[in-house]
Amino acid sequence: MRLVKPLIFLALILTLGACARDKFRSYSGPKVTRIAVMKAERRMVLYNYSTVLAEHRIELGFAPSGDKQFEGDGKTPEGRYFIDRRNPNSSFHLSVGISYPNAVDIAAAREAGKSPGGDIFIHGKPRPLQKRDGDWTAGCISVSNREIEKIYAMVKDGTVIDIYP
Repeated sequence: MRLVKPLIFLALILTLGACARDKFRSYSGPKVTRIAVMKAERRMVLYNYSTVLAEHRIELGFAPSGDKQFEGDGKTPEGRYFIDRRNPNSSFHLSVGISYPNAVDIAAAREAGKSPGGDIFIHGKPRPLQKRDGDWTAGCISVSNREIEKIYAMVKDGTVIDIYP
């Protein structure tokens, strides 16, 4: 009888462990040479030169129209940037960083007497109890958690990302 509870506990732990999914995937396909984000269409496409490798529906900043001007405006930036970092411990499952702000963004914000902001990422969803629908980020690009797992594996630092209105 003394062994029953520990055995049940061990079985429960093993069962839960078997259900857990590793968020880090591997990718051995063609190199992603460019990412294109079409804000109006809520669509992101990963390319190997002119070949489409993947396409994803996206969610944007809570004020999606127009180019990001300054910190806190809720807009997703527009223009050419680069993937410049990755965060395996993101609050949004996984994330890859976008090189916003660039020199032009910084100068424009300073001219307006504001900070350009930063920390713009492609990331997954909030934690399960923080469910959001529609455009909700502070300027980032959001995809599903399964999609960010694939993107995180496919996209390397230095990849060009073009963000269109």
